[in-house]
Amino acid sequence: MNNDKSIHAQRRARVAAQLGAGGIAIVPTAPERARNRDSSFPFRHDSYFYYLTGFTEPNAWLVITGEGASTLFCAPKDLEREIWDGYRLGPEAAPAALGVDAAHSVDELNALLPKLLENRASVWYPFAIHDGLEVRIAGWLNQVRARVRYGALCPERQHDLCAVLDEMRLVKDAQEQDTMRRAARISAAAHVRAMKLSARLLREGRDVREYHLEAELLHEFRQGGSQFPAYTSIVAAGANACVLHYRADTAPVRSGELVLIDAGCELDGYASDITRTFPADGRFTGPQRALYDLVLASQEAAVAATRPGARFTDPHDASVKVLSQGMLDLGLLDRDKVGSVDDVIEKRAYFQFYMHRTGHWLGMDVHDCGSYVEPSQVGEVSERKDPLSGEIIKNRPSRILRPGMVLTIEPGLYVRPAEGVPAQFHDIGIRIEDDAIVTDAGCELITRGVPVRADEIEALMRE
Repeated sequence: MNNDKSIHAQRRARVAAQLGAGGIAIVPTAPERARNRDSSFPFRHDSYFYYLTGFTEPNAWLVITGEGASTLFCAPKDLEREIWDGYRLGPEAAPAALGVDAAHSVDELNALLPKLLENRASVWYPFAIHDGLEVRIAGWLNQVRARVRYGALCPERQHDLCAVLDEMRLVKDAQEQDTMRRAARISAAAHVRAMKLSARLLREGRDVREYHLEAELLHEFRQGGSQFPAYTSIVAAGANACVLHYRADTAPVRSGELVLIDAGCELDGYASDITRTFPADGRFTGPQRALYDLVLASQEAAVAATRPGARFTDPHDASVKVLSQGMLDLGLLDRDKVGSVDDVIEKRAYFQFYMHRTGHWLGMDVHDCGSYVEPSQVGEVSERKDPLSGEIIKNRPSRILRPGMVLTIEPGLYVRPAEGVPAQFHDIGIRIEDDAIVTDAGCELITRGVPVRADEIEALMRE
């Protein structure tokens, strides 16, 4: 639990100021999920709820009024259940611990929510996030309507609270940035550990599997104080690296092949996200090095384009330009068939080998919330026809980057065997990903605790 209650109080006050006169907001945490008959998946709080409370217990709700009052509903103290399930804060201690104005047992939620909604002008809650939330709120509103003959007023408007919270969460404050730096350091150490183990075990002639490397990641995450992996780790050896969402499995890690690891930990509610591709035995072959250096050059171009005032799409465009030129130079694409680098980009011919975007928002969620369209220009719409699918796509001006925004920068190349593709590049998948905080002058790469240049990777793996 994050105990800096002043920060969460400030966030609740910012929300209250945007609810308008007579507004009220309702935010539940995530539900517990059964894994099988008598055990649950590890509980992870709802990000919106945690952002406003710092409270990590399940079965809790937050209510904020437009006047700034905050009420928490949480599990009551129960000494017998606490023997089995662990300590509960309880409603009596919650106001002092969390800085909320009032707290009640969650057992009173259904009785008290209609009273809190009564005589309110509008109700705000996260749309399309929590299954059944809309139905539950409708039930509370129906109880308010049943009292209109006694002079009660029912909220006439419903609003998506995500629109408010997404904008707030998009720009990270100093504490959030510090937490993300610490998460990045833990994850970088985990990647270093996996690289070293791969080379050492292969030098010793031992069997190495993808799950061996995944185990090193998980060990370092917990050793560093992380509560969870931020997402399911990708550990892909050889041709498996050409599967974008591959999961660590039993495949052997062989000398002469590359290993792609996409893994990051979550620390105190904030994610990190790192991808490195390295030679399993510590030495790149010629074709591997040629593709690796191309991907790294494209990432460097994207990093240079990540600065305040730039558009979110600028790093992607910079990366695609470098990759497209490299595909022509290395013979992955035939100039006689696809034309110039401008033709490659216009026709999206690069898509055969690079089929994802160069980045995404990062924060409490690994694919964090926040619009990718500049809010002040959302009405500026143009249309284009996608050259591959034929689909009509609506273009809106991309988000303008501001200091405090955090995004990933992750170009890649994935070369599957196909007609006309040089055989020396077959089954090579490469992605390089770092986490970047936009600063006043450019961006800060917070994940470079793990080497990224080919020479540095080889030197590390020789240790």
